Amino acid sequence: MSEILVSRTRAVGSIALDRPKALNSLTLEMIRDFARALDCFGADRQIVAVVVTGEGARGFCAGGDIRALYELRGGDRALYETFWREEYELNARIAGFPKPYVVVMDGIVMGGGVGLSAHGNFRIVTERTRLAMPETGIGFIPDVGGSFLLTRNGGVGRYMALSGAVVGPHDAIFAGLADVLIDSASLAELLALLRDIDDAAEVRGLLARFAKSTGFGALSRHESLLRRVMAHSSVERVIAALEADGSDFAREAAATIGARSPTSLKLTLQLLRRAAEADNLQACLRQELRTACNLLATHDLYEGIRAAVIDKDRAPHWSPATLAEVDDASVKALLDGGAERKLEFRAWT
Repeated sequence: MSEILVSRTRAVGSIALDRPKALNSLTLEMIRDFARALDCFGADRQIVAVVVTGEGARGFCAGGDIRALYELRGGDRALYETFWREEYELNARIAGFPKPYVVVMDGIVMGGGVGLSAHGNFRIVTERTRLAMPETGIGFIPDVGGSFLLTRNGGVGRYMALSGAVVGPHDAIFAGLADVLIDSASLAELLALLRDIDDAAEVRGLLARFAKSTGFGALSRHESLLRRVMAHSSVERVIAALEADGSDFAREAAATIGARSPTSLKLTLQLLRRAAEADNLQACLRQELRTACNLLATHDLYEGIRAAVIDKDRAPHWSPATLAEVDDASVKALLDGGAERKLEFRAWT
């Protein structure tokens, strides 16, 4: 039974993630079903827009099914190489979608959920939105194009990438990961109206009609500080600059980053630096895939998943345990080692 619900109302296609008990965490079948539905709606000339939602009251999507990855730790990991390849191809497909792609980022939106939403062109958040790229906390990297997305707006995105910080709707918009804030109580009415349109041009006006004023979130209020400290060339210097600032926010930020996987932190900073110089999303996705596949052979990825979702003790034992022990050669090997993985990016016609 599919865990993606696909329907059509007049000239609008709808795709809903339907795995609410698992916070709509993505499986390979869900990725494939989603991609097929998007292809069909993109090719159908009578479809003027696509609406994407998540079933259940808790969130849009909590990311990929990392429990399944943990269970493969001693066996054939090729499944996850396939998962990431098809997921990243879908991320690029969403980014290039030629029609309004209206996505409701209500509740929890993390990891792979960001990949299905933040690459769209009409991205809705609500007062309940809690968004994050938390990968450094499980020994991984900000993927699904996260290295590209989080380098588009100064220090806030970079801080989110390193720290895995959870942000609300205002910071999500400020960081460039969402477009419009709408009250969750108004979603049902808005979605009904969206699914009744005949022309793509109607989408923008409907969203403007329901939009609420946005303010400053915790990160955007400290944007000047984050822009300054995130310009440093090493994680050690980033943490030192935060500690030197002395404010409560900066001290907590330093502690948050310091608790993440040292290997993932150094790797993520290099990914961000490369992404900032990349010409396009596709280049970043290629780099992310190569690095993600190399991480399948590392200790911290499985230890991070164990501590976060298996034993839930929130006490990972990283190896290496400190930033000083992570050498440049091991970071470069994770970035550039192994065979280059192929990604197929198809243009919309």
